[in-house]
Amino acid sequence: MSTDRQRVDVRKTYKLFIGGAFPRSESGRSYPVTDAEGGFLANAARASRKDVRDAVVAARKAFPGWSARTPYNRGQILYRIAEMLEGRRAQFVAELRATGLGKGAAGAEVDAAVDRWVWYAGWADKLAAVAGNANPVAGPFFTFSTPEPTGVVGSIAPDGPLLDLVSALAPVIVSGNTAVVVASEPAPLPAITFAEVLATSDLPGGVVNLLTGRRAELAPWLAGHMDVNALDLTGVAGTDVKPLAEAAAGNLKRVFRDPVRADAEDPGTARMQAFLEIKTVWHPVGV
Repeated sequence: MSTDRQRVDVRKTYKLFIGGAFPRSESGRSYPVTDAEGGFLANAARASRKDVRDAVVAARKAFPGWSARTPYNRGQILYRIAEMLEGRRAQFVAELRATGLGKGAAGAEVDAAVDRWVWYAGWADKLAAVAGNANPVAGPFFTFSTPEPTGVVGSIAPDGPLLDLVSALAPVIVSGNTAVVVASEPAPLPAITFAEVLATSDLPGGVVNLLTGRRAELAPWLAGHMDVNALDLTGVAGTDVKPLAEAAAGNLKRVFRDPVRADAEDPGTARMQAFLEIKTVWHPVGV
């Protein structure tokens, strides 16, 4: 009698990442994710307007604690995320290969994503020295300009499923902001795996909230949300930018849109400084 058995593949249905947990979309919807040849990979949750609101609530709740941590501690946490990201290198490579990348190109992208995350982690305790200043004044005063995080940042991530995501997300949270990110629509699996890395790291729940689904459905609700302080439209096509920017004007959100410098060894500080507020304080010189 033969004991050979044929396994049945487990068809995965991934969830959202909100507040450090993995809830289903409140709508119960999902959509199929396929590989470069059209083969089924998994189902991804299709987030709704309610999920956007829940993600913003989680990000706002996490903001006071995250922004109050010392820059050194935030850097330590980001370094730990990079270590864990590298520990799941094989899984990321497999997911990137499913998007059509060759084995060498997929491995190079994972390595570049780890290096990029480490690069931004190193800025955690240096950004204030670059973005801040001791200002000269004509009087018996000290005046200092110091950078502070903006608050909750909504991000429509580029379609690059890993390196572009890292390049858009890391500069937002390194300075103390919290984030609600709409991941790549056609290739969300690396972003979902990255959310699993974040969930098992030292990053407090709610600092990063990741939504999968239709960008055209989610972006307007994120742009118009009155408790979102800034908006990164890097992943939005040119014709769709104007209505989202107009929606963002309702509460004077900072709107940033600049291509990620994915291939640059030094991506610069523009993205980090785009989501900072500069506070200037005066103090009399002591006698």
